[in-house]
Amino acid sequence: MHKIFVTLLFTGFLSQLFAQELTYYEDIEKIIINNCASCHKKNGYGPFPLTTYEEVKKKGTFIAHVTKIKYMPPWKADPEYRTFKNQRVLKKEEIEKINEWVSQGMKEGKKVGERPKIPDLLNNRKPDLVLEMKDSYIISNEGIEDYRFFNLPTNLKEDKYIESIEYVPGNKRQVHHSRIMADTTNQIRGINGLSEYDPKVLEFQKKPLADEFLYGWVPGNLPILYPEGTGKKMYADTDLLLNIHYAPASVTQTDKSKIKLYFSKKNVEHEIKVLAIRENHIANQPFFLRKETKPTFYVKYRINNDMNIVSIMPHMHYLGQSFESLALTPDGLEIPLIKINKWDFNWQSTYLYEEPLFIPKGSIILVSATYDNTSGNPSNPNFPAKNVGYGWNSTDEMMNLVFYYF
Repeated sequence: MHKIFVTLLFTGFLSQLFAQELTYYEDIEKIIINNCASCHKKNGYGPFPLTTYEEVKKKGTFIAHVTKIKYMPPWKADPEYRTFKNQRVLKKEEIEKINEWVSQGMKEGKKVGERPKIPDLLNNRKPDLVLEMKDSYIISNEGIEDYRFFNLPTNLKEDKYIESIEYVPGNKRQVHHSRIMADTTNQIRGINGLSEYDPKVLEFQKKPLADEFLYGWVPGNLPILYPEGTGKKMYADTDLLLNIHYAPASVTQTDKSKIKLYFSKKNVEHEIKVLAIRENHIANQPFFLRKETKPTFYVKYRINNDMNIVSIMPHMHYLGQSFESLALTPDGLEIPLIKINKWDFNWQSTYLYEEPLFIPKGSIILVSATYDNTSGNPSNPNFPAKNVGYGWNSTDEMMNLVFYYF
């Protein structure tokens, strides 16, 4: 009875709300700027800007549709399981308001007070160091998946602590994902431009890296920002290695990606470290997806030191369906880490906790990931379905969970 009353009350609220004429400046602008414009701005990650009335009106019908079906904003983590600092989720009444505004003809209205500012984790700060690929890479037009390594020397004169790192793809359409690693030997520079399948790469891979996973970029992943007083250490004269996956292309294109580094300006009390849970940690081996099956894989990982988790990033490919992780403390307390009910390979994020999440030593990190390798899965790159194992190709599969912590 109580639920029925609340529903009627909410319905009445919406009816009263939409009885009045909605306008962009009074009702819509703040919703769009706060939830869409951080990507949809000039030179942003989105394919078109949404920062003015004219820009929003032009795409109004489209915006109403993608917000109604909750395709946009592209936030995949379940907000009822765990909330995050960089969360982008529209409330039901905001979605209804956008759709009603569009149905009313998208009136402009009058500007009211100061315009809302586009959210920016870095507060529009300029990078301290920008590293760009030396030459533009010519992407194959033969429709192949291409994996390339590129070396970007930092030429740093002294050790630095990174407060934030941002990857900017030079070709948004073709750069599938990029992994950034750090090398302090300066002996891997000859890898620049080599294919991952080139036998010469094996010789370079014998050199130990200072950081095997400095940062990972995939579609939908915005810059990461470490909490004040923390930083990721970068040694003097470090080289950054880009491992870029280019999607198949039918016409010749180029890419000249870059990395933006933001250094800590204050004293760093805690150094950021990386924990990557991988396929070799899976309990029910082997990590092999037989055709026409929907397997679930599990990880039970014990941590031997206290962790203050800053961010978390799950990773699977096209066959991924759902992902969940929690920590079980020695006292039996369950700490939810992340839950994604409907995996979307095209929208992957580094999820920033609102505050560093403390996990005591001796805790067990539990992970479960479900896949659908059936011919009925519309996201399956193989039809009919084929047996699939571990690999970096998007037609292969992976199961990763990456933590930044101190």
